[in-house]
Amino acid sequence: MQNNILKSFLFFGCICLLGITSCDKRIEDAYLNPNAPINVPIESILPGVIGGFTAFNSAAGTNYGVQQDDILLGRYIQYWGSTANAENYGKMGGTINSDNTGAIWAAVYYGHGQNVNRIIEWGTQQEKWDFVGVAQAVRAWDWLELTNQYGEAILKEAFNTGQQQFNYDTQPEFYDSCRAYCHRALANLSRTDGNVNPTNLAQSDAYFNGGSIDKWKKFVYGILARSYNDLSSKGIYLTNGYADSAIKYAALSCSSNADNIMATFSVANTSNGFNSYFGPTRGNIGTIRQGAYIADLMSGANDTIFTGVSDPRCWYMLSENKNNTFKGVYPWLGMTQYLSGSTPTNDYPKNFWRNPTVNATTGGSVDSTRYVYRNAGPWPMMTASEMQFTLAEAAFKKGDKATAYAAYINGISLNFDMLTTTYQTNVPASKLITPAMKAAYLADPAIVPLTSAGLTLSHIMCQKYIALFGWGTHQTWTDMRKYHYIDMDNTTGHQVYAGFLPPPTSPINYLLPTNNGKYVYRCRPRYNSEYLYNIPELTRIGALNDDYNTYECWFSQP
Repeated sequence: MQNNILKSFLFFGCICLLGITSCDKRIEDAYLNPNAPINVPIESILPGVIGGFTAFNSAAGTNYGVQQDDILLGRYIQYWGSTANAENYGKMGGTINSDNTGAIWAAVYYGHGQNVNRIIEWGTQQEKWDFVGVAQAVRAWDWLELTNQYGEAILKEAFNTGQQQFNYDTQPEFYDSCRAYCHRALANLSRTDGNVNPTNLAQSDAYFNGGSIDKWKKFVYGILARSYNDLSSKGIYLTNGYADSAIKYAALSCSSNADNIMATFSVANTSNGFNSYFGPTRGNIGTIRQGAYIADLMSGANDTIFTGVSDPRCWYMLSENKNNTFKGVYPWLGMTQYLSGSTPTNDYPKNFWRNPTVNATTGGSVDSTRYVYRNAGPWPMMTASEMQFTLAEAAFKKGDKATAYAAYINGISLNFDMLTTTYQTNVPASKLITPAMKAAYLADPAIVPLTSAGLTLSHIMCQKYIALFGWGTHQTWTDMRKYHYIDMDNTTGHQVYAGFLPPPTSPINYLLPTNNGKYVYRCRPRYNSEYLYNIPELTRIGALNDDYNTYECWFSQP
């Protein structure tokens, strides 16, 4: 990895030297070594670290975090596709000579990197155990997100500033380290001695958990739940008690929408750093349109599951077309499927900023943006609904259908309630969800089977797919890879992700040719560090091969 990426770098790394009047000052005092760690208040470091979860603009990194990568990874799982025809990501491909899909790599090693290390180091010295616990929670999240996206990566040597090249470690080692950090975080977040100061933490954590120790603990429990449930397709999932652990930690995590872990934005002005990366001000998602798969799941057009049921959440989460219906694109086709000659049909969906023009890259003349696509739209990082679906999947795998059934219903209900309490802005008055609409949806046997005996894995995973739509791209991609996109649900004889169609290979091969007929299972390490400086290690793991993006990760292997 490029050495300067892992060098000591702090969010507030530029210090102005004021009032130096003495002529006999030592030269090293007047001209600080730029590579030496400068001891600054950890309270001033944490805001930049938290911003790095999404896509923060700061000295700690520009646009590093989940949101930037989501735009591309969302095409693999067909959350959305580009208006461009046959673009690489819609064909389950990628690029080597680009930093695309490298935002999490940069967030973990650079944006968070030494900043997290310093909060832990200096916070320990200062006995600020709350800050230490928060930083350890961030590091736990980092390791799990990183290894699930890239597979093998740098763990043991990650922050050795004396090296120019770094050895890669295995996924099981990342999972173990993630859990170790989780338990350290929980221990420190439980401390009230030393210089723990709720007011200081709340000020530094104003746009995430608001300084709530309880929510930080729930975040950590949720990371643990994910770390066990992400292994649900492996043989060790039941034999090693991972399903029990997933259930235990999901139950300890977010249980109500008040517990949801949300990144928020001040929108104090039009500067990028004050607005969501997905909002119209920052202009990053104007060319993408919702996928056909999500539109069909929610409109009732899927011919295998939820058939014929119109989901009232459509009007919150998706964009209607000029016909006031919900259609989507196949990512490998772009807009071509809606062209008749040179004229697009009225079925073509508006963009997420609600501009109906086919190739629109901006919002409409009047801002009618909804959901997580608003400048100020809170960005969920973990929700109670997700944890219920996690619990449902784990219980279902254990054969406890009664528990799975209850959690499945709770997961849907919580998602409805999150939308109606947080995301009602710009939803037409006639489309606002009422208690009666929610009750009717949950009473439909096509959505909720009459008894737990009728519940299937497809029910659970497809409703989770809906509940995480728009923000949970990384977790949904992990889930879909666990089931290899098209694995069968033995109960139904249909795919777990019922009706999901990856890019076909016949009669036309729409997969990227270098995939050799295989689906994508990982991203390449970040180009601007690894492919310029770490060639020997990339050669060892096969990352120079054209089809490296199709190498299956450990978490999804049997």
